[in-house]
Amino acid sequence: MNSTIRESTATDSTGPEARLRRGSDAHKRLFCRTLLDTHDPYKPAVIDWPQLERDARERLVSLPIWDVAVQTEGRARLNVASYAARTRDPLLREAIELNAFEEGRHKQVLSNLVAAYGIALAPEPQYLPPKDPEWAFMLTGYSECIDSFFAFGLFESARRSGFFPPALVETFEPVMQEEARHILFFVNWAAWHRRTMPLWRRPWFELKVLSIWLALIWERIRIARDVGHGVQDNNFTVTGAKSVSEDISLTGLLDLCLAENQRRMSPYDGRLMRPFAVPALARLIRRIKRS
Repeated sequence: MNSTIRESTATDSTGPEARLRRGSDAHKRLFCRTLLDTHDPYKPAVIDWPQLERDARERLVSLPIWDVAVQTEGRARLNVASYAARTRDPLLREAIELNAFEEGRHKQVLSNLVAAYGIALAPEPQYLPPKDPEWAFMLTGYSECIDSFFAFGLFESARRSGFFPPALVETFEPVMQEEARHILFFVNWAAWHRRTMPLWRRPWFELKVLSIWLALIWERIRIARDVGHGVQDNNFTVTGAKSVSEDISLTGLLDLCLAENQRRMSPYDGRLMRPFAVPALARLIRRIKRS
């Protein structure tokens, strides 16, 4: 896989060219073209998974994340594809279809990884089309904004600690960077969509956003409670930290997540919005913990 990010969409964020009105056609073209022009056409079927030493393979197999990781990508593909099918704007539809394709490709990558290393998975559920495609697309997008922020830091922690061998890190790196592209696209789509919808729809849209955030927060509280009571959960954000970062403090993990989030977003055009809510919350928690 080619993990190189094309620099064609990266520009200086200062000067007159930096002024980009959210909700404008120029904004839409920029965030759509950024996703489309940085697509990496790798094929999961031809990925050469590196041979791992016994200890490294056992560490990988022991991670309690693989079932839900595969299922999450399966649902994400269907959620995003369902919204693409109802999108009328040709450029926006093309970008969302690519997003859906890449979510499905992530599932293929994970499925091939677990097959290569003999990781047993539970039977997959039936993936049903969502009743409200916009809700499903937004649920996927905001969920990825949360999980990717922490996954960036945990992935880097696993690389530094040697939990993931260098060859495996290099092989899986493009998938991590694709997640950065997806959340960058999503937060700009949300800002554009909010600005371009009729005024009468905005209150309902904001209620949707609030409901999704409450649902995601409650889900993560439930996960943390279950883990605290000894229930094994396959959420990488919660249980992955225990597996790959036992020696890192909460503030240290937040610092690493913030640094990695900044690094992964830095190659893209400075006029595009960056994910804000989760990094802002992380900075607040960091300040409280250090005070």
